[in-house]
Amino acid sequence: MYKFNSADFSDYCSGIQKEWLVTNGLGGYASSTIIGANTRTYHGLLVSALNPPVDRTLMLSSVDEEIYVNGSLYRLATHKYPMTVHPEGYKYLNEVSFKPFPAFVYQVENTEIIKQIFMQYGENTTIISYQVNCSDNNTVFRLIPLVNLRNFHYTTRSNDIKFEQSPVKYGTKIVGKNQFFHLHSNIKYTPEDVWYYNLEYDMERYRGLEYQEDNYNPGFFELNLGKGENNIFIAASTNGEISNQSWNDIKDIYENEIKRANSHGYIFEKDFPNQLSKTADSFIVNRKSTNSESIVAGYHWFSDWGRDAMISLPGLTLVTGRFNEASRILKGFAANCQDGLIPNRFADTDNDNPDYNTVDASLWFIHAAGKYFEYTSDLGTIRDVWNTIREIIHHYIRGTYFNIQMDKDSLIKYDSQLTWMDAKVDGIEVTPRRGKTCEINALWYNALKTASLLAENLGLLHEEYDKTADRVKSSFVDTFWNDNNGCLFDCISIGDDGEIYKDPSIRPNQIFAVSLPYTMLSHDKEKMIVDKVKDKLLTSKGLRTLSPEDEKYRGIYSGGPYERDFAYHNGTVWPWLMGPFIDAYLKVNNDSVENREYARSLLLGFENHFKEAGIGTISEVFDGDYPHNPGGCVSQAWSVAEILRAYVENFEQIF
Repeated sequence: MYKFNSADFSDYCSGIQKEWLVTNGLGGYASSTIIGANTRTYHGLLVSALNPPVDRTLMLSSVDEEIYVNGSLYRLATHKYPMTVHPEGYKYLNEVSFKPFPAFVYQVENTEIIKQIFMQYGENTTIISYQVNCSDNNTVFRLIPLVNLRNFHYTTRSNDIKFEQSPVKYGTKIVGKNQFFHLHSNIKYTPEDVWYYNLEYDMERYRGLEYQEDNYNPGFFELNLGKGENNIFIAASTNGEISNQSWNDIKDIYENEIKRANSHGYIFEKDFPNQLSKTADSFIVNRKSTNSESIVAGYHWFSDWGRDAMISLPGLTLVTGRFNEASRILKGFAANCQDGLIPNRFADTDNDNPDYNTVDASLWFIHAAGKYFEYTSDLGTIRDVWNTIREIIHHYIRGTYFNIQMDKDSLIKYDSQLTWMDAKVDGIEVTPRRGKTCEINALWYNALKTASLLAENLGLLHEEYDKTADRVKSSFVDTFWNDNNGCLFDCISIGDDGEIYKDPSIRPNQIFAVSLPYTMLSHDKEKMIVDKVKDKLLTSKGLRTLSPEDEKYRGIYSGGPYERDFAYHNGTVWPWLMGPFIDAYLKVNNDSVENREYARSLLLGFENHFKEAGIGTISEVFDGDYPHNPGGCVSQAWSVAEILRAYVENFEQIF
């Protein structure tokens, strides 16, 4: 359980630094800061996934609580407007805790208000419950919902949308832009149309994006409270059945959600992996188009990406024992393989096709399948995805989109910006890596050896995979080894003049040539790589994407999209890379108590971060420069997955 008191949010600026997130298994969520002030376009109490896990739509932005005690009005909400914060409800907030859902304790004179926020799994439904403990009968409690119906990436103005509502005694149906949802409570509803203008989202301003919008208030819920304990709820849902729920029904839903959340959080001996296993659940979502589970890459704004999903699969599903979900995720992506390419990204709507612009997602798919077999020995699933594995290798040898093809030296080459370092600004590749790259060919060798192992276990011919792998191995060292730096060249490309250019930039991609299950280098060379990465790239929050000694290095990830994209893979730290670093470090160093404790301490260093940005989770990126402030998504799948996997596989007993 995480707990914060008034010292942690003594002013508005400190109160908006920490964010909470509750998810529903569909890609939808509820999220805000710990003081309830929305600082992102992505914040809201009900963000529904209308085409799971995408088409995410902000419906309920916030609920403002007002309480009249002995004739005095107290507003518990906190909003930012131009040049002012109003109201300043955080001043009445005494405590915020997570067990596991967020709970807020307010104190107004002799009245205590305990608020809890949770979602119903598998439904686009958010429930906010209140226990109001009154010392007398002179108290009135009012709930004011602020609503919207917009894509969660963008903002809305009052003239952008026309709302209609169908009020009943305890709620209303909100309609706009051919979308709708229901508001329901156990206290009386009064319709009263009001617009709230010029709400500001500080984080979007900081990110150089649109940061002002208007929200619609359709009315209010109100109750005269009695002395003692008063139990109230308000629910927002795309499911009209919510309108039939009583307080006892809401209690049952809450107990079921607590039971479900805890079932994923107590499978290890230590608190650290247990917390990460709880968080892992938030990324596993249902995908309607494949009728199977998938993996959301990060909250708030990412959908399910093939590369991220395959890298994350071992940590989110295998070390946590969720083998059935892992199997269905593999099959879901396999069913969408096209000419040897796993989708880079599924479309946000039914009208668009998946994107296939990735060279490594398919190779990570084979790696994930190999890890799945290592954990489960389930030949049935491997048989189901075998044609996809075979198709990937066939097309990588013969050629597929983006000129992805095995060259004469048996190494993989490709055009365009297809690796995980894929940022572009105005069409310009920030980290141009077309040609042959070290990690893609490390993954290619690993894929061939994994395919050989799986084929042999399926009773199929596998010798050709081994022969191709041998040719890859014989070419890899001569092509990529950099004697001057004692590590790998990052990328080999051919310039416009026809000359071969070997990029000596010290980047973390070379760590995979040591960390993957099947590798090609001698022990001495592997240790040199690990030492180089440790010396130039390792931080307490992961690996930098470029050495600080490089003139292209950018140590701060901040500013607008242009500035952030130029820093994204040019020095910014990525915590997911700590996973392969730990594997590589332990592989090349003596298995001594000292070395193991050092590696373990690197992973446990993330424990402090659980209370720093996204509560109980790990951010997408950190600054390359000390003190390595967090940035990007507050909760990233492969950050959580790789830290969890590395910890469990190296320091925990696996069932």
